[in-house]
Amino acid sequence: MSDDKYIAFDVHQATTVTSVLNAAGREVNTSIIATKAQPILSFVEGLRGKLHLTFEEGMYSAWLYDLLAGRVAELVVCDPRHNALLKEGNKTDAGDARKLAELLRAGMLRAVYHGSRSLRSLQELACSYEALVQDTTRVMNRIKAFYRSRGIDCAGRGVYTRKQRASWLERLPAGASRLRGELLHDQLDHLRSLRRKARRALLEESRKHTVAARLGEIPGLGPLRVALLIARVQTPHRFRSRRNFWTYVGLGLVRRGSAEYGLVGGRVVRRARAVNPRGLNPNHRPELKEIFKPAALTAIRRLGPFKDYYDPRAQQGVDPAILRVTVARKLAALTLSLWKKGGHYRAEGLKPQA
Repeated sequence: MSDDKYIAFDVHQATTVTSVLNAAGREVNTSIIATKAQPILSFVEGLRGKLHLTFEEGMYSAWLYDLLAGRVAELVVCDPRHNALLKEGNKTDAGDARKLAELLRAGMLRAVYHGSRSLRSLQELACSYEALVQDTTRVMNRIKAFYRSRGIDCAGRGVYTRKQRASWLERLPAGASRLRGELLHDQLDHLRSLRRKARRALLEESRKHTVAARLGEIPGLGPLRVALLIARVQTPHRFRSRRNFWTYVGLGLVRRGSAEYGLVGGRVVRRARAVNPRGLNPNHRPELKEIFKPAALTAIRRLGPFKDYYDPRAQQGVDPAILRVTVARKLAALTLSLWKKGGHYRAEGLKPQA
């Protein structure tokens, strides 16, 4: 009998529940260990045979991947959104670990990509910058909501500027309301300062990667978007074709069809009715979609092949939203091609339809 072992971790803050199956699918070991490096390593090193290990993507997944990579024959960080079997029946930690091990043994897990450690610094800086952008947006919305709740019209961006701040604060009643407004504005200033600091560090780190300069030549992809793109994608060789990349980015078309074939004279014939698209795929990386859709807007506003593609079709009555998505898909395909094959962007080298 094969000596393969299929191990699953159900990871929590304090403890990790483990389940180990043999090649026949029999559970040969189950235990509860502390979610710390040494107990986890001791547990794995105490097992014999060819080890296959899995755990779900979550708070501890990056740390566990770095800890266990190279110590087992196969390491799968799985996507919990596709583990429907775990939601059936009673739910316990031991039961979840057992079901996860069964899915690993059956080869039914969908893996989440975890790249090499060489890009870890860029990833950390990208996460910091994106978190600060979200916090800044949240505070800006909170400031406007604060003024509107007191009947003060604050359309535009003047309420955020330091030059006009005193005039805005004077509209508030003296006392606690004005103090609250001052604190919100101070919070926004501090977040903007941290955001600029994180942006400088992110751009400085991205310049260490030679591909950043080449991707920055693509219309709409500036240094900041390129840095975020490299941090999230890591390597283009994960994607076999542009369609796989479109799906990952969130620009893949979802098609729905049924009863596509019929019988004519005893022969199977495909029906003439086309399979209609039903929008873009919902399962994607939103961070990457927020890179390519704004990049498409930038590209169609500047002179070049993408503006030449967009303007005539918009004048013919094609929906601008569909055109913008099409341009975003073209930019994504161009990015993947240049990233994989090398070379530099040349507008004259694009095909007429691109």
